[in-house]
Amino acid sequence: MRILVVGGGGREHALCWRLARDDHEILCAPGNPGIAQVAEVVPCAAMDLEGLVAIAVHRAVSLVIIGPEAPLCAGLADDLRARGIAVLGPGRDGARIEGSKRFAKELFGRHGIRTAEFFVCTSMAEAEGAIASLGGQVVVKVDGLAAGKGVTVCATAGQALAAAAEALVHGRFGDAGAHVIIERRLRGRELSIMALTDGHRFAILAPAEDHKAVGDGDHGPMTGGMGTVSPAAWATPALIDAIAREILSPTVAALAREGIDYRGILYAGLMIDDAGAPWLLEYNCRFGDPETQVAMMRARGDVGAVLLAAARGELGDQSLSWDTRAAVCVIMAAAGYPGTPVTGSQISGLEDAASDPDVVVFHAGTRTDGGALVTAGGRILGVTALGETSTAAREHAYNAVARIHIEGAHWRTDIGHRHPPIAEETSKP
Repeated sequence: MRILVVGGGGREHALCWRLARDDHEILCAPGNPGIAQVAEVVPCAAMDLEGLVAIAVHRAVSLVIIGPEAPLCAGLADDLRARGIAVLGPGRDGARIEGSKRFAKELFGRHGIRTAEFFVCTSMAEAEGAIASLGGQVVVKVDGLAAGKGVTVCATAGQALAAAAEALVHGRFGDAGAHVIIERRLRGRELSIMALTDGHRFAILAPAEDHKAVGDGDHGPMTGGMGTVSPAAWATPALIDAIAREILSPTVAALAREGIDYRGILYAGLMIDDAGAPWLLEYNCRFGDPETQVAMMRARGDVGAVLLAAARGELGDQSLSWDTRAAVCVIMAAAGYPGTPVTGSQISGLEDAASDPDVVVFHAGTRTDGGALVTAGGRILGVTALGETSTAAREHAYNAVARIHIEGAHWRTDIGHRHPPIAEETSKP
């Protein structure tokens, strides 16, 4: 097949790399220097909807895979389907499950999907009442997309009030913060589950455990993800069955009952409480990042064929199989991340790092400058490795990280080796 992947980060690099291994012809817009090694990079921005449709039509692609959430929320999938092109990704109505936290939480409430108690607030008076009602320890989330900055996990009522005021009084998030969701803070252990759905059936992809805080031991501010491990050894088959039965199946049914033809990825952020019960924190409407990196490392079979079947609404009994080995992805981040990252720093040592056959270095925030590879974003590289055990995968990944040189770069040293085993909610938007 000729497949167009939309996006230019680590998630898209992992998808392009895996699809190319099955000898599909891959186009990627806008891509990045790492993607250029496995795909034809097309200079078209991910939010240039008209340009992307023109590329898909002109190049007669069989399938479009949309990586980022913004073009999904803007309706790119609708525009492509109107031209008869198979798309993995929901239309604008389905993408609201990520683009509007109010829509998502109210959907969960209408259909009895287990989630934290919540209030939707449009004023500080409403926010104060909600925070008091929930006892002060809450999570404050702005309704719309906020570039990874819209969720605050609060230990006190004062922190919660300040977070609500940022959106409702100071307008930090613009229209995205016109509504805030204030929900009861959950405690337990987080799990990321991605499911592929054709709108009626679904298949769960390899479970992964993300590490969202910037520092070891889950300390420091939240990020888009500093690394992940798959499988999450503590996620037993019984737990996965419960998530499928109590969370994913009701969600797919709820979307269908509300007239939403959802074909793509449902990426569930979950909290598993002390009793082992899954709670739904939120959904993303696309592949996770860096969860996709470990999933694609472990995926077996013709990934493109399965994704096309879902895009056509014909998933049936098809699903992917998984390498029995573990995978670990360590994110190398720029100095200043997750605040204002330093860009333009030279990157070296990638060939040495990738000399290990069990390691792939996925590019996230890179560009070329006068022939040199330099940093171009907060999360620079996703150094991803396989191993017979998670410990072995960690060793491969961190040995590769040690061979890469980027001035000021930082990374967590405990990916796949989290202590203590129970962590508080650190939900990412």
